[in-house]
Amino acid sequence: MSKIRIEGNHKLNGEIYVSGAKNSAVALIPAAILCDEVVKISNVPNISDIDSLEEILTYLNAKIVRDKDTVTIDSSVIENKEIPEELSQKLRASYYFMASLLGKYKHVEMYFPGGCTIGERPIDQTLKAYRALGATVTMEDNRYIVDAKELIGTKIYLDMPSVGATINTMLASVKAKGKTIIENAAKEPEIVNVATFLNTMGAKIKGAGTNIITITGVDYLHKSFHEVIPDRIEAGTYVIIGSLLGEKLTIKNLIPSHIEALTSKLIEAGVNMEIGDDYITVSSSDNYKAVNIKTLPYPGFPTDLQQPIIPFLTKCHGTSTVEETIYENRFQNIYDTNRMGANIIVKNNKIAKIKGVTPLQGKNVTATDLRGGASMLICGLIANGITTIDNVKYILRGYDDICNKLSKVGAKIELI
Repeated sequence: MSKIRIEGNHKLNGEIYVSGAKNSAVALIPAAILCDEVVKISNVPNISDIDSLEEILTYLNAKIVRDKDTVTIDSSVIENKEIPEELSQKLRASYYFMASLLGKYKHVEMYFPGGCTIGERPIDQTLKAYRALGATVTMEDNRYIVDAKELIGTKIYLDMPSVGATINTMLASVKAKGKTIIENAAKEPEIVNVATFLNTMGAKIKGAGTNIITITGVDYLHKSFHEVIPDRIEAGTYVIIGSLLGEKLTIKNLIPSHIEALTSKLIEAGVNMEIGDDYITVSSSDNYKAVNIKTLPYPGFPTDLQQPIIPFLTKCHGTSTVEETIYENRFQNIYDTNRMGANIIVKNNKIAKIKGVTPLQGKNVTATDLRGGASMLICGLIANGITTIDNVKYILRGYDDICNKLSKVGAKIELI
């Protein structure tokens, strides 16, 4: 099993280039199934989640070619057959295939998706949308059969602004008859990226990025070329690292407005950064003050950066508070962080109080999930001595070439 080994406390200088957004790419690739011709998607990150999606496409008989960061997909000869559990359970985003196959063929059979164990992640809002569009949903243990004679546009109100449910409803609606209106839709940039992709193929989607999205159904989607937006969570992770170890560390190919909730908190804590049109240059300091953070749907503070910012808060003078409102099991990284020397108390799995400043000592630790793994990696970078991270498959699911990117700017880190 692979491990990541880190020798901590090395200053970082130079440039890190942000890859394409994981949370966008994992939806764009299943969305390509809806196309009746060939699509090309560029700036696709080289991560294991993309490998898993390629497996599903290949299983469905789609033709897929990966050339560096560009993926070409021809799904004109796809076979709409049951997606087995061993494929669907590899990642959460497998359920986007459910929406695309339903939208194109009005029938789909597959198993419940996998992903990180960060709390209850039901798909009830997605299934609610399928039923509203006219589909019947049959559940047999972890297996779903979704069928419709035809899909008819309607008004769908999401009980919460779920990214997955918003994207799935868009995918299922683009070829439905009539008009579909999604109310209380999520506003994340990845949703805008998916809607733009569908529109370049001939879909009629308006309002993506707002809380009301309108989709007018079409019969045919033509060939398209599309680019994945920069990964705001990867960018934010490196900005946090730069705040701790940077000597004019520049993070390039990012969209600053996408991580404004993070950068405003870092600036509040005392971080010195230069924010450009598509880059952020950051330098570290020993004089940070505690801040309070509450995770919220976009444009609020992202839950995916809640775990990565924990190591930063151990270096802030005073007591910081982090309130997690999205997932109820997203403090799994705290156990090992405390083992390394942090002083963190978690109450009711919802609120963490981080007392700083506490020096961290290298340990053997475990990546419990994707962003928890990133948090342990940051702990290792700022700790004294050697840190070894087990279960790094989680980290590799979402961070393209992370060890090499950090090594090039001065980190002592290697994938073993």
